Amino acid sequence: MANKFNIISQFLKDISFESPNVPELFFKQENAQAKMEINMDIQVKGAENNLFMVDLITKAHSKLDMGENVEGKTIFLIESTFSGLVQMEDNKDEEARKRTLLIDVPTLLFPAVRSLITRLTAESGFPAFTMQPVDFVALYEQKQGAANAK
Repeated sequence: MANKFNIISQFLKDISFESPNVPELFFKQENAQAKMEINMDIQVKGAENNLFMVDLITKAHSKLDMGENVEGKTIFLIESTFSGLVQMEDNKDEEARKRTLLIDVPTLLFPAVRSLITRLTAESGFPAFTMQPVDFVALYEQKQGAANAK
């Protein structure tokens, strides 16, 4: 059974945008493909009175793929922590609580992160990048499988 919860507030806790190879990237035409690597992590901090802080940590790294064995030049690197303060109903079902905090809440926080990254890349002078939707159920199950394999 799912936990009832309420997101009291959601906010940008931390953000970093780096583009170390500007302006030369704008002037050089290199025969290389841009490659995007995205990593997401979810951290939950419990507090008293069934309050939880859920951090959706996103790292988007775009770089030029220069071929095998050659380190590509970074186009941009965005790191953000977008958080939600969540009030949950008291529930003794630990698995239901974990699924709510690691699947349901990040699913609701993700559109704000996606919008933020799209706007940042558009404002940087590069083509706007829109992240694909994330399947937080699959991400949760993958992490559970990795934890159980240890």
